[in-house]
Amino acid sequence: MIDRSGLVLDLDERFDVASLDETVWLAHYLPHWTTPERSAARYRLRHGRLELRIEQDQPEWAPDIVRGMRVSNLQTGHVAGPLGSAIGQHRTDERLVVRTEHPSRTLRLVRHGVVEARIRVSPDPSCMTALWMIGVEDEPERSAEICIMEVFGRELDARGGLVGVGVHPHHDPRVTDSFRKVRRHDDLSAWHDYAVDWAADRIRFFIDGDLVHTVDERIDYPMQLMLDLFEFPENDDRPADAYPKTASVDRVEVWRRP
Repeated sequence: MIDRSGLVLDLDERFDVASLDETVWLAHYLPHWTTPERSAARYRLRHGRLELRIEQDQPEWAPDIVRGMRVSNLQTGHVAGPLGSAIGQHRTDERLVVRTEHPSRTLRLVRHGVVEARIRVSPDPSCMTALWMIGVEDEPERSAEICIMEVFGRELDARGGLVGVGVHPHHDPRVTDSFRKVRRHDDLSAWHDYAVDWAADRIRFFIDGDLVHTVDERIDYPMQLMLDLFEFPENDDRPADAYPKTASVDRVEVWRRP
């Protein structure tokens, strides 16, 4: 179990509101690398929960670079450089350049503590549901990722499925990649609690209170939350009855170490 003694509750998001709190959430996915209509999240707030959606008419995020990928994402910060530059968060492809200038915004950052979310993933085989933390990249090497959870619908079956957890260095040479897929023997399309306990020299990952992975790495800079639903279709066929594709979030908690 996670020991929260001595921690301070910094964010207690229950989504029981009429509209998103824009002092916490930016409803776009890495908007600097694309255009506003392509980065904008499709979502609903209903019955005290967040429903992330992929809809039939939703445009691809960056069709010239990641063909077919659509995403609805909420993030708690944004940092990027000037138009046409290669400066920006989470640059996963060398062809990415800033296409839309946005002012840098650090809305709600985490630097050591506990993050926990109650999530119901999309079981659709073309979808991935995820909760990450990424470095804000105020300095280029501060770019590592802590993957609290990611679940591909195609990796679910009648006996359970796989949950990805761990750390990716991206452009941080001080961090070693340590990522694994954990087999769970229950219905992953139901509600589950996913959490990370991030200390100065150790990162522990939990599913429903069970410790499933430990990484002995020092990541000591602010990170933002990335809460997202992706679609990676195998072809261009998009039948109307396959949409919307959804994932739901009941709550997100952030506990910080004072």
